[in-house]
Amino acid sequence: MAESKNPGMSSFTSSMLLPQEQMLEVKKQRRQLFIGIPKEISFQENRIPLVPDAVMQLVNNGHEILIEAGAGVASNFQDADYSEAGAQICYSPEEVYKADIILKVAPPSDAEVELIQTRQTLISILQMSTQNEPFIRKLSSKKVTAIGYEFIHDETGAYPIIQAMSEIVGSASILIAGEYLSNAFNGKGELLGGVAGVPPAQVVIIGAGTVGEFAARAALGLGADVKVFDNSIARLRRIQSRLGQRIFTSIISPNLLLKELRTADVALGALRSSEGRTPVVVTDEMVGEMRTGSVIIDVSIDQGGCFETSEVTNHSQPVFKKHGVVHYCVPNIASRVSRTASMALSNIFTPILIRAGEEGGVEEMLWKDKSVRKGVFMYRGSITNRFVAETCKLPYKDLELLMAARI
Repeated sequence: MAESKNPGMSSFTSSMLLPQEQMLEVKKQRRQLFIGIPKEISFQENRIPLVPDAVMQLVNNGHEILIEAGAGVASNFQDADYSEAGAQICYSPEEVYKADIILKVAPPSDAEVELIQTRQTLISILQMSTQNEPFIRKLSSKKVTAIGYEFIHDETGAYPIIQAMSEIVGSASILIAGEYLSNAFNGKGELLGGVAGVPPAQVVIIGAGTVGEFAARAALGLGADVKVFDNSIARLRRIQSRLGQRIFTSIISPNLLLKELRTADVALGALRSSEGRTPVVVTDEMVGEMRTGSVIIDVSIDQGGCFETSEVTNHSQPVFKKHGVVHYCVPNIASRVSRTASMALSNIFTPILIRAGEEGGVEEMLWKDKSVRKGVFMYRGSITNRFVAETCKLPYKDLELLMAARI
């Protein structure tokens, strides 16, 4: 057939009938990650971010892991467990901090910040309430990319690590309360659940978030009588729905709360504040109305506490008495069950690190994973979290723009 002689029309030739090349997606360039896990030196921090099984999984994926000797001992993981899993045991923090990625539970101390190398990636909790401007400035001077794991979202919009730790703390707090009600800890000698013919203990929970929910679940499972207070009707409806049964719930009304505290055996404070201090909802006078030998567990103590009588304690000296009421005000309850908490952390960190390797590195993973990107508060030394920047009065830069420009 003759070709068209009209120059305005594209000519149809026999070459167009030949097989054409197909455009295929270029395979992602995997990258070996070099991860360092130092021993935690923060006071009574017993957790470790990766357990041996997770290390084995990462090593089998081609990644290199350095772990400081003794890092897992507080969670009952021995150095031999990690070396058998494929990790390299180091005998000084300086060796560990030569890795490209530093993975920690607690935020680095001033001494540890000195060990951080330029352009490293740091993954740890930030705990901005305990930090200050000099700390952030010193970290920024190292041109670090820092991820605060408390800011990481999952695909549902939830905070997976905070939720996991809150579940642990909620369940553990009720077991702690049961211990301090027993004679073994010089308590009243009461059983939380009671028995036939003996009424159960009265448990008042202030706060219907994840901690409150799992505390209520544990208390109900032991047979206690549970009453939950919160200022959000939505959270109160949600906790009833998730527990699958009707329980006493109420808005925080001082008169009604005082009435229930007078007969309570256990009072648990689980309120959280998005910014600043937790509001005090139980006054000194209200604590004075509680029965002698009753127990207060103030989980909110890391934000100041929601009981006026609360004072920070620790795992070595966890309790004190005021008005005859036992106060347990340890900020880091999850470290009390460090093995379980470490496994929960490991379950979240491992997929993130594997994904980073598959995507070609942490920065490539951040570019494609919005949920982890939410955790970045510093990118190559620039502050990318508005709250951190405003708190420290430092310049804020938009992370999306920085990454797009690859500055």
